[in-house]
Amino acid sequence: MSLTISEQIARRGQGKAPSQLNEQRVPIYGDKATATSETRPLTWRLAHHDAVLDLATYESLKGFTGLKEALSKSPKDVGNMIKAANVRGRGGAGFNAGLKWMFMSPPDGLPRYLICNADEMEPGTFKDRLLMERLPFQLIEGMLITAHAIGATDGYIFIRGEYIVAAERLVAAINECLANNLMGNNILGSDFSFNLHVHTGAGRYICGEETALINCLEGRRANPRTKPPFPQISGAWGRPTVVNNVETLCNMPAILNHGVDWYQSLANIKGTSKTPGTKLFGCSGLVNDPGLWELPFGYTAREIIEELAGGMKDGKTLKAWLPGGASTDFLTADHLDVVVDFDSIQEAGSRMGTGLIMVVDEAQDMVPLLRNLEIFFQRESCGWCTPCRDGLPWGVKLLTAINDGEGQLGDVEKLEGLTRDLWIGKTFCAHAPGAMEPLMSAIKYFRPEFDQKIAQAVGVDVIDAAANQQPVAK
Repeated sequence: MSLTISEQIARRGQGKAPSQLNEQRVPIYGDKATATSETRPLTWRLAHHDAVLDLATYESLKGFTGLKEALSKSPKDVGNMIKAANVRGRGGAGFNAGLKWMFMSPPDGLPRYLICNADEMEPGTFKDRLLMERLPFQLIEGMLITAHAIGATDGYIFIRGEYIVAAERLVAAINECLANNLMGNNILGSDFSFNLHVHTGAGRYICGEETALINCLEGRRANPRTKPPFPQISGAWGRPTVVNNVETLCNMPAILNHGVDWYQSLANIKGTSKTPGTKLFGCSGLVNDPGLWELPFGYTAREIIEELAGGMKDGKTLKAWLPGGASTDFLTADHLDVVVDFDSIQEAGSRMGTGLIMVVDEAQDMVPLLRNLEIFFQRESCGWCTPCRDGLPWGVKLLTAINDGEGQLGDVEKLEGLTRDLWIGKTFCAHAPGAMEPLMSAIKYFRPEFDQKIAQAVGVDVIDAAANQQPVAK
């Protein structure tokens, strides 16, 4: 079934994707017997309710007990708990959130900020949307706990502009918290005061970079800033600022409720990973049952793709997969038994990123696939630094020529050169290196597909890549 333009516009107005995906069953939580606050701390409430959108229901499901526990402790003790728990950033970087908080300047009586990065624009990623649309109070509680720990006076949820329903539900939840002394001055009778605001973005992928996000929040052009100083020292409006991802912040209430040892023990459920806690993993593409699943770390890509996502659709064979969004390196069917966690995926030659797998089937030509990805990254470049501004369009031009039958000998070498020239340390931020990850891995694993198109363009049977793309005569 295809949708008309008017139907697509109507769906966007409702905060829905203009496709049929929203109508598919999305398996997430497990049954009520197994989904508890200790086994599925992020999504267990959704085993009992489709969404938790009012304060009374949230409080009946252990809502704000984590905040009350946090307020009974000093900010330093709460920060030390999160640091000891080793909550690794769920936005893709995987840095210890509690350690990140420790870099913040000491309180001086002036404003300090906490920003939730909800600008979920990584292609193939849709986990934060679920948490905000269906569990807005959980994110707010996580932000209140974090704000108490770092001494923040004000907070902002910087949310992707297309997430209309999520923004509306967050605003409604904030207003209900304000009316019940869970926001504002002297929260729950304590000396802790905090105000929270929802700020909708205007649609720029670069705002996923925390300093570009801060610039945009301030009303400036969304360009990254030079580091140092880091935001913890000089962030929003020149004041100490912490930026955390939605899923990262949603971990805080459960840790305050159940403790550090419990959080770390979740890694023992599978026994194949040392990463504590759970993660919202997902899978999209030509699988039978795309969706999201909250899992402890330790599951392999094979288990996620073949068991949870139901395997490839009939007649389709897995060719490659991206572990966590478009800006990660491709892995192949040979890597299916790799555990999907930060360290194991890195050892396999990629990054876990957001943990939402995108599959590619054997029928998919890698050259146009890469061209589409690089067009996205080219368009989303802020243009601040020359390698990214000029290098990404050059990559698109080369890929377009190869795909259109106009490739030349040496084009693949030029693409390989770009992956080196636009790599980490040679650009102002990580946007261009992220764009190079799928490109370099596609050339690494699927070079013959590039060479075959060039061979057809120059009129030879085959190209010898080992001999620097020298043609082999017919």
